[in-house]
Amino acid sequence: MARLPLNTLTAFRAVAESQNLRAASEVLNLTHSAVSQQIRGLEEQLGFDLFERRGRRVVLNPAGEALLRSVQSALIQLDDGVQAAAAAASGAAQRLRVTCLPSFAQRWLLPRMGRWRDRHPALALEIDASHQLVDLQREGFHAAVRQGRGPWAMLESELLFDTPMPFIVVGSPSMARRLLGAQPEALAREPLLGDVELWERWFAAAGVRTQVNPVAIFNDAGLMLQAAEQNLGLAIGRELLAADALFDGRLVRLSDLSIAHEHAHPYHLAYPPSLREWPPLVSLRQWLHDELELSRKTLHPASAKRRAKSRAR
Repeated sequence: MARLPLNTLTAFRAVAESQNLRAASEVLNLTHSAVSQQIRGLEEQLGFDLFERRGRRVVLNPAGEALLRSVQSALIQLDDGVQAAAAAASGAAQRLRVTCLPSFAQRWLLPRMGRWRDRHPALALEIDASHQLVDLQREGFHAAVRQGRGPWAMLESELLFDTPMPFIVVGSPSMARRLLGAQPEALAREPLLGDVELWERWFAAAGVRTQVNPVAIFNDAGLMLQAAEQNLGLAIGRELLAADALFDGRLVRLSDLSIAHEHAHPYHLAYPPSLREWPPLVSLRQWLHDELELSRKTLHPASAKRRAKSRAR
């Protein structure tokens, strides 16, 4: 069998993923007829069909599914190679494109961007805050800060924060003037912000039986903490995301009690394996680890001192 032209495999993948020739032609920036001819030529060269035609849809048959499994990883590797080459060719003007959750961007990353600029003045960070799980290769991103257990297909990932991130109860300074040191029963009578299950777990850990009925639930922890800063209620959230507001006095921790949550996945940095040694990505990885260590020391100075002493021995 003759070697298959790479452009036909690229067209094959686009049609297989979109299940529509016209949509694939838009992705490939080709005409509808050109994509159709490439698929027809690929099937003629192979000697068998790859798709079933169902009206306007084209659906992979078993032979097509087998071919897609075989070529998909190779095409992704080629995409990675092109991305790495483009990054290397760009030099100092390269923008490092990173996607992350809005809460992480707003509450942790943006307050530290000044220190990134001081350390890497010639390397711009382009931040895309999204709840969607972005396809890095397809969307042209170099890295993602993701919450989860991993691994992610075709990506390398590393844990950013290797200690548990507890959930704590916080409120505005005016709330704190009334409630700091109060019993958990008193907190149950206040307007509550955030996830019902987390509040139920916190009150159960405090030995309080109460019906939790939050006044507002958010799909983004950053918005919830902002609402707490504006005195709209008490919030329960990750200590890491509240760290700067606690340090600045915009929020106050109202109880020493904290809880863990088995579904509270840790943060990872994920990136294409081909970019692992790319200097801008190396710089980002080191900076993230340095800043997270600084956050840990700020949140728990006594624990940080103990860790430092144990390393010195």
